[in-house]
Amino acid sequence: MNSKNNIFIRVDNLWKVYQMDKQEVRALCGVTFTISQNEFVAIMGPSGSGKSTLMNLLGCLDTPTKGDYFLNEKQVSALSENELAYIRNQEIGFIFQVFNLLARATAFHNVELPLIYKGASRDERKKRVHKALKMVEMDHRMDHRPSELSGGERQRVAIARALVNEPSLLLADEPTGNLDSKTGEEILKLFHKIHAEGNTIIIVTHDGDIASQAQRILYTRDGKIEKEERKGE
Repeated sequence: MNSKNNIFIRVDNLWKVYQMDKQEVRALCGVTFTISQNEFVAIMGPSGSGKSTLMNLLGCLDTPTKGDYFLNEKQVSALSENELAYIRNQEIGFIFQVFNLLARATAFHNVELPLIYKGASRDERKKRVHKALKMVEMDHRMDHRPSELSGGERQRVAIARALVNEPSLLLADEPTGNLDSKTGEEILKLFHKIHAEGNTIIIVTHDGDIASQAQRILYTRDGKIEKEERKGE
């Protein structure tokens, strides 16, 4: 990977093939693209187009059948399960449609969890959790449990949890899917704020309004990148 060109992600001829009984299912068919440092990209396509498979590969949650994937100059497509887990913990923040917060834990403890897995000291955890919650404007609600928070507040806590390890890549899967339109707009404003801070963001969505917030849209269909579109073009 050539860092002089500011390339952060390089995907080269990526395939993902599943064996379902005797049938071969090609979820991804030779996908190739690059994403620059601090770029805001949406991956958009209908159900079954390959966008979720692609997100799982980019997030190191799965491995390709063949092809190369470089993240921040590391060839992650060739790494072991333990090495992939390390990359997920160090480099990637995940935001999901269903929030995935622990019901009995406060906002503070939900955000703290990745730091505990990382082995950070108590003082370091406290400092980072406060910083992450403040960024998403939830520091005043840090002692509340998910049941005491609105949908938008829960998603903000989930975003803080994704940011607390200071990842180089933020991956969001339908991040406004469970929210009303007004709350969804607030969450998208927050994504723009996070992007302005220097994060590389990839949003996976089937919603054109959500995708239009990004600098670039990659359209998937039948396991391929059908076309791409840049803002202003």
